[in-house]
Amino acid sequence: MGDIRRRGVVALGLTGLVAPLTLALGSTPAQAASCTTATGPNQKQVEKFLGRPVDGRQSAADCRAIQAFQNKHGITPNIGYAGPVTWGVMDLMNKQKAVGSNPNRDGRCPVNKGRIACVNLTLQLSWIQDGSRLVYGPVPVRTGRNGYETRTGLKKIYWRDIDHVSTIYNVPMPYSQFFDGGQAFHSVGLSMWNPPGSHGCVNMTPTTAKKYWSLLKNGDDVYVYGRKPGT
Repeated sequence: MGDIRRRGVVALGLTGLVAPLTLALGSTPAQAASCTTATGPNQKQVEKFLGRPVDGRQSAADCRAIQAFQNKHGITPNIGYAGPVTWGVMDLMNKQKAVGSNPNRDGRCPVNKGRIACVNLTLQLSWIQDGSRLVYGPVPVRTGRNGYETRTGLKKIYWRDIDHVSTIYNVPMPYSQFFDGGQAFHSVGLSMWNPPGSHGCVNMTPTTAKKYWSLLKNGDDVYVYGRKPGT
């Protein structure tokens, strides 16, 4: 995201750029939203995920618990309804947790490149490996939404800017590591499960982005594969 021309470096393909803060949909939910009494289509799944009594019927306590989850992750509308968007986030969390410490069990991320940053769009996970050895992760990430998908394939980090600010959206992109046109790893102040996603960049928590900054350098490989749910 942003003007990535610096010291003669001209990057191409500025179509998948990120507006991770003020332009992210659902990033500022109304905290005073009222609670719904309606039972949602995913009521039982949501109740189970939140440790609520699983009876498939909305209660005031159910609604408060669901609404708290929605507020935490920027899910709108945040009225405590157990609908498909809320359950989709929870289901993704369950799938991410199930990966454990073997994120490349399917062998999709190359093990013959030395140090490489892998991004699984399907599970919204990233990690760094060196050959078959896991170096860091896996960690949840937030990739491009529908219409602004993070582009797949083998890339290389070609430019890093620790204090980058987008000149297109005027938003900060700390710890930016660009690997494909305007698409980069960088930190954001959002939940990694905040829908619908970025405008192409791989969003990370500040902790993760700092770690990636310390572990990667210009010329290191990046491999992006899969397909984000909803794209």
